[in-house]
Amino acid sequence: MRAVVQRVTEANVLVEGKILGEIQRGLLVFLGVEENDESTDVEYMLEKVMNLRIFEDAEGKMNRSLLDVQEDLMVVSQFTLLGDCRKGRRPSFINAARPEKANELYKIFVEKAKNYGIKVQTGVFQAEMKVSLCNDGPVTIIIDSKRAF
Repeated sequence: MRAVVQRVTEANVLVEGKILGEIQRGLLVFLGVEENDESTDVEYMLEKVMNLRIFEDAEGKMNRSLLDVQEDLMVVSQFTLLGDCRKGRRPSFINAARPEKANELYKIFVEKAKNYGIKVQTGVFQAEMKVSLCNDGPVTIIIDSKRAF
């Protein structure tokens, strides 16, 4: 499982010209699911996202997590995060999970995130989406449940 986590001052998702998800300050997470991902990958990723200390404390140091600041979370599925560009010029998506499996693990991630008591918004799985955001910092972190970056 791979995620691109961005600290934002605002973000929204449009599908067919309608805003279907919108947050203010918090995290925007683009989430990609690999074919060999399991529930343990969901747990790992969820723990990392919720506890990642990328919000500033009173001294201006990144010492606070999403849970500490009680800000919003938006999760958008994005299989293109699994694109392998090492060969040729066209990305290979062979490692991306099939839609049924990807949607199942994506939904589990979202539902478990809601259990933390924060506002959680989403995009629409497999929809053509327009995502707008204002990256705060900018702070952008890549998390992979199987590899270090």
